[in-house]
Amino acid sequence: MSEMDFASQDVQCNECHAGLMLPRRITYFTWLGEELITVPHFPAWVCDVCGRREYDEKAVQWLNMILDPNAGRPTQSNRRTPPPPRPPTGMMRPISDS
Repeated sequence: MSEMDFASQDVQCNECHAGLMLPRRITYFTWLGEELITVPHFPAWVCDVCGRREYDEKAVQWLNMILDPNAGRPTQSNRRTPPPPRPPTGMMRPISDS
C-alpha cells in the first residue's frame, strides 16, 4: 500500500476488521545474514486496534536495495573484457619458405 492509498480514505484493517490503518513511523527490524538490522522512523501503517503492521512497499524496496551486498558493484553485463591486442595491419609480412 502506498501513502496515497491512505491519504484519501480510511482503510479498515484486514486482520481484525475493526480498526483503522494509520500512518506511523516505527522501528523496522530485519536480519541481514546473522546481523539484526534496525531502521528507526520507518514508514508503516499500523492498526489502531490490533497493532497489525503493513510496511510501505517503496520504502522496503529502497531498504532492500541499499542492504544488498552487491550494491554498487558492476553487474556481469557491465564488466567488459577488452579484446586481445591485434598487431598493426600492413607491418607484418608473411614468411616464405623460399
